[in-house]
Amino acid sequence: MPADSPGDACLYFIVDSAADLILYVGETCRSNKRWKGIHACKDYIASYQDLHYRYGMKTAVNITFWWDTPVDRRARQELELSLILKWRFSLDILF
Repeated sequence: MPADSPGDACLYFIVDSAADLILYVGETCRSNKRWKGIHACKDYIASYQDLHYRYGMKTAVNITFWWDTPVDRRARQELELSLILKWRFSLDILF
């Protein structure tokens, strides 16, 4: 995707492949612009990585995009919420 492109609508996932863990689920209508500005998730991920580094734990934090999502923002946000709730529910079962 060209650097000057605003990008497309999608869901994105921040994952730690070393821990097989989804750290964050988000949605955007401008995938190429989403991470260039201020985003609270950046601080969360930085803290996550800092703590792992401090205690000698490996991380492999990456972002991945799901492009086959609704273009309509409300529908995309509903899908985002359902995935967040599913992820939270699966954590509740583990703990």
